[in-house]
Amino acid sequence: MTDYAPFPLIDLSGGPRERGRIHGQAAADRLKRGAKMYAESLLKSGVDWKELERRAEAMVPLIEKFDPAYVEEMRGIAEGANEPFAAVVLMNARTEMVVAARKQQAAKHFPDGCTAALALPEASADGVLLHGQNWDWRSECAETGVVLRIRRDDGPDILTFTEAGGLARSGLNSAGVGLTANALECERDYQRGPGVPLPFIRRKVLEAAHLANAVQTIVSTPKPGSNHMAVSHCGGEAFGFECAPDETFWIAPDRGLYVHANHWIADSARAKVKDTGLAETPDSIYRDKRVRDQLSPKRGKLTLEDFRQTFFDDWGTPHSVCRPPRLNSRGVSTATTAMILMRPAEGHLEACPMPALNRQFTTYTLTPDRTAQKQAAE
Repeated sequence: MTDYAPFPLIDLSGGPRERGRIHGQAAADRLKRGAKMYAESLLKSGVDWKELERRAEAMVPLIEKFDPAYVEEMRGIAEGANEPFAAVVLMNARTEMVVAARKQQAAKHFPDGCTAALALPEASADGVLLHGQNWDWRSECAETGVVLRIRRDDGPDILTFTEAGGLARSGLNSAGVGLTANALECERDYQRGPGVPLPFIRRKVLEAAHLANAVQTIVSTPKPGSNHMAVSHCGGEAFGFECAPDETFWIAPDRGLYVHANHWIADSARAKVKDTGLAETPDSIYRDKRVRDQLSPKRGKLTLEDFRQTFFDDWGTPHSVCRPPRLNSRGVSTATTAMILMRPAEGHLEACPMPALNRQFTTYTLTPDRTAQKQAAE
C-alpha cells in the first residue's frame, strides 16, 4: 500500500469573488498542476494556449446566462491562484473543450468512468440514507482533488469533492441533498449547439434546498454531452437521471437500492439512444452488476462499510470496480482516482485518494440543517 496525501479541505465563505479567491489561494499548486495537465492534452490535439483562451472567453456568456455568480467565482479562483482565468474555465469545462477538439478531428475524448451506489433508509442498517461512488479518471487527479466546504448566505451550505479550481463534482449539502455523477456517451453528444458544462449543473444541484429543485436543474438545463447523475435526499427519496443533451430519462431505486456505472440502463433510454461509450468502458456492464450483486443480499442491513468493501472489488483488475493505475489506449494513466462515501443527513463525507493503492480515508463534515432537512422532506 502507498500513502497518498488526503484531499485538502478548503473552507469558503463570503461573496462569489471572495470565495473564489480563498479557493484559488489554498489550491494554487493543485490547480496549476491540473490545468497544465489538461492544457497539454489540448496542445497535443492542436489547441494552443491562445486558442484555449479564446474558447474559454467564448464560454463566458453561456455560463453567465446560467448563473453570473459562477463566472465571478471563477475569476476569484484565478486571482487567488495567480493563474489565468482560462485555466479555471478549463478546470470546469475540460470535457467540453477536449470534445470540441475531437470534433475538429484533432483529438479523441476518453470519458470519466465511475461506479455509484445509494441505499434508501429502508435498505440501510440504521435507517439513514447512504450514497457513494468510485471516480475513475486520470491518475494524476489523486493529487489535484480538493474538498470544498462552502458557507452560503442564500441557501444550503455545501460539501463537495472536486478537482482544484472546479466548482463542484460530487457531494452533499446541509439540506440533505446528495449527488454523484457518472459519464455516459451517445450519438447525440456535442451535435446540438451549446449547453451548460456539467460542473456548473452539479454545483446548482448542490445549491438546491429541495429535491424538486435539484431535479428541475437536471431536467431543464441543456447539456452539450451525456451524463448520469444520482441525486438523493436524506428524507428517503433518490433517483438516477440518464441525460442525453436534449432528453432526460429517470430511474427509481429497486427496493431501496440503486447502482449505476457508465452505460445506459433505463429501458426508455436504451430504446432511443445509441450507447457509444461501451467501446471505451466495456467493463461498465459487470462493474454495475458486481456492485449490485454484493449489496443486494444485505438490503435492510447496509452500512457505509459495506459500500467501502464493495467499491474495493478488484475482480477483473485492472478493468475492475476499483482500478489500479494503468495506461489506456491513448497512453494516459487512468485509475480509480477517489472513493467517496456519504451519509448526507449527517453532513458526513469520507474520501480516499487512489483506493487501489491506498486505504487511508479522511472524514469531512458539514453541520446539517435539521430544520431544512425536515421541511424538504415534508
